[in-house]
Amino acid sequence: MCTFCSFKCGFIFFNMIFMASGVALLTIGVLHNPTFQELGEFTGKTLTKIAIVLIAVGSIITVVSILGCLGAFFDNFYLVVSFLCCLIIIILMEIITGAIVYTFFNKMILNPSALVNIKGSVNYMDKIKMVISEYSPEKRAAIDRIQEKFKCCGADGPDDWATSVGWEDHEATPDSCCVEKGAGCGKEKDKAHKKGCIKAINLFLGKRLMAVGVICIFLAIAECFGVFIGAYFSCNIKRKDYDNMS
Repeated sequence: MCTFCSFKCGFIFFNMIFMASGVALLTIGVLHNPTFQELGEFTGKTLTKIAIVLIAVGSIITVVSILGCLGAFFDNFYLVVSFLCCLIIIILMEIITGAIVYTFFNKMILNPSALVNIKGSVNYMDKIKMVISEYSPEKRAAIDRIQEKFKCCGADGPDDWATSVGWEDHEATPDSCCVEKGAGCGKEKDKAHKKGCIKAINLFLGKRLMAVGVICIFLAIAECFGVFIGAYFSCNIKRKDYDNMS
């Protein structure tokens, strides 16, 4: 009986941590969603899916952990087994996601141009260059917000504004490029941010993708321990049911 209670407590404790990780991913996705929506206007809509994926994964983990908790509280064999099946699928998905993210991160940091050769990938670097070159009225607010938030200027640097079709003053940059903001500050090009927005966005995405990859691998390892506890706990539930019947 003591062993059964110990594994039950361990299983519930694991589910609480599992639920906390799901809520954390859900929260990160919700908090970063506005930033990714802004990036979507600047780089194309595919990048906005990163936050949506985090929200979806966090929600799934939270629901599955609730299923495990219910199985533990009610000593229900079938709920615990259902939880274990879901957990194994999640582990496999996390391992695959972690590997994909790690590969994508390496290409982004070490060889960004290689991203365009990945089938189905978004060539958001060309998209940024095109948006800067066009500087269309409907995109200007988004461009200015991105340049201010990421402390960048142009696609590759301030000189991009000298060839922009939509930007009239080729001897200056938009005020959103300025290190120190002020009306008309863009007329002094030497006081603009030197870093291009492609590099700034690569760094932003790289850090977050690496964090997501590490979290996925860490969760997968921790969840393997949860599978062991859950499997042993489910066997004890079945044994207890047989004892009660006899």
